[in-house]
Amino acid sequence: MTTYSVLVAYNGAAFSGFARQPGQLTVQGELEHALQLIFRRQVETVCAGRTDAGVHALGQVVSFQVAEDEMQQRGSSAFLRSMNALVHDDISVRDVQLRPCEFSARFDAKYREYRYYICQQDTPPVFAANFSWHVSQALNVQAMQQAAQYLIGEHDFKSFCMAASAEGKPTHRNVHEISFSQDCILGENMLVVKVVGNAFLHSMVRAIVGSLVLVGRGKREPNWMTDVLAARNRQAAGENAPGQGLFLWHVEY
Repeated sequence: MTTYSVLVAYNGAAFSGFARQPGQLTVQGELEHALQLIFRRQVETVCAGRTDAGVHALGQVVSFQVAEDEMQQRGSSAFLRSMNALVHDDISVRDVQLRPCEFSARFDAKYREYRYYICQQDTPPVFAANFSWHVSQALNVQAMQQAAQYLIGEHDFKSFCMAASAEGKPTHRNVHEISFSQDCILGENMLVVKVVGNAFLHSMVRAIVGSLVLVGRGKREPNWMTDVLAARNRQAAGENAPGQGLFLWHVEY
């Protein structure tokens, strides 16, 4: 068997997350259905990071295995055309790469980069409404930067993970970077939160952003983050930021 990976972008609004679920529209379900039609058999996939319902991706990586002659008979360009013709309109399969046989999109990733978009203006966004979180109150970005520094490095992030998914599983992760930048997208003012780490727990990035916004609003002091980490309890952190503002931006191998 030969291993390939595809680079996938998607608008997550229509999907119940990435992972396949019986009776639900999911990104993985759409990709595997297209692969089944192309190769006339079931083909299982592995992704770099499972995204929640409503979360988007620009740089999701998905690996799968097929016989060498199955792909060679089609060629990369024909394969991409077929995939894009068969998947949901909100999915774009942008590239295919031949990988070493043992390659895994999940386990071989060195780090993952997420970006979260917060619309910072008095009036609700129009063009970016489905791709950002509208927070009309001016945020203290300096305080948010100070709070973020407490999360850099390897920590137990159980307080930032959906409680049910953390039971009996390791919850230590290494966050390499949390940074902030300003952007203007289609005339909408955005605060962009970039979060980079080796791996992430279920809803971890959304919990981090939700907690940072509490600090930015003046509801908590920056050093509150140390108490949240120490608590190892989901109730200690802020609420999850809405899914529509989050993008899986890039995966490095």
